[in-house]
Amino acid sequence: MHSFQVRTQQRNEFVEITDDVRRIIHGAQITHGLCVVYCPHTTAAITVNENADPDVVHDMLSWLNKAIPQQQPEFRHAEGNSDSHLKASLVGPSVALLVQGGNLVLGRWQGVYFCEFDGPRTRVVHVQMLPGA
Repeated sequence: MHSFQVRTQQRNEFVEITDDVRRIIHGAQITHGLCVVYCPHTTAAITVNENADPDVVHDMLSWLNKAIPQQQPEFRHAEGNSDSHLKASLVGPSVALLVQGGNLVLGRWQGVYFCEFDGPRTRVVHVQMLPGA
């Protein structure tokens, strides 16, 4: 397993980590298999989405913040970040990606994102390579 840190600057933020994941794949020298990108934090997540137009990230964050506002009278969690836990659960803690010919298999416009919902913070991301046949 390989790990790296992500430093976020805002409470809600998507940080593209595609190049970090690619470096790990190339360093592992695995030509075919599966790459799992995992976030061990309950208020952050990992996703794959468009990386060509930054408005997509803006729109995703805008919708998540509108759908799950930071403060709601029903929230009971004492830390005041219930919205962050909900957003992280909706997006999910990991993605599984294919590796073919030593390269990450992504669509033309896709990128891998670390999703921060309770920043700014320094977070860790784990990448596990599973060789294939």
